Amino acid sequence: MSDAQQDDDGAGRGHRPRGRLGLVLLAVAGVLLFASFTALGIWQLERRVWKLDLIAAVEERVAARPVPAPARGDWPALTLDADEYRHVTATGRWEAGKSVFVQASTDYGGGFWLMTPLREERGFTVLVNRGFVPSQDFPADRGLPRDATTVAGLMRMSQPDGAFLRSNDPAAGRWYSRDVAAIAATQGLAEPVAPYFIDAGSPLERAPLPNVEMGAPIGDVTYPVEGLTRTEFRNQHLQYALTWFALAGLVLVAGVIVIRQEKRRKG
Repeated sequence: MSDAQQDDDGAGRGHRPRGRLGLVLLAVAGVLLFASFTALGIWQLERRVWKLDLIAAVEERVAARPVPAPARGDWPALTLDADEYRHVTATGRWEAGKSVFVQASTDYGGGFWLMTPLREERGFTVLVNRGFVPSQDFPADRGLPRDATTVAGLMRMSQPDGAFLRSNDPAAGRWYSRDVAAIAATQGLAEPVAPYFIDAGSPLERAPLPNVEMGAPIGDVTYPVEGLTRTEFRNQHLQYALTWFALAGLVLVAGVIVIRQEKRRKG
């Protein structure tokens, strides 16, 4: 075979149209990818609407005037979406000697939440997060009045089991989440025990630490530090949606390129 014939055969193979099966598979893959990316983009937009509604609801609850914490008859109707971060009050007597320390990370550094039970005057026990302390060596009963006291703060729903990759170990006194039922059972709290706890104080009443992200010294601190509940929520769903829609657009561009190539090959 001459060199000219070989060149002609090579050129023919280079411009040979793809087989029907190959084109069908490419089309199916393209449609599936486009549909998937578009669906994910729409889902992220829906999540964005949900997140914005959540942020608005939480801001409204935190800024609202405090109301009495839900009593026993209201507990079955409580939900995370509808009741988390409600501004509430509880009046009763502290139960000394039954506090626990739950691992925490705050602007003040690593340490613990000091959780102390309050026997509410309406006949139930509620756990109160009195605030942040730097060490488990902190005297848990320091500053507890013996008389009835009123606590104001944000209602939080129980956080069962533990943190990511770390389970609570009640026997060893290691707590990574504020699991109300487990803490109540371990500490032998008087029943009934509310299925929520109260973060004492309000973030609206506490000024942010200046330049804490730059390592600025915190200064004199009176422990426990209350009002550290995080009520800011990350909202990047719009960026995620635009990313998915951009990928869907790239699939369309790739489809147009393939179609043009096939037309040239057939021509």
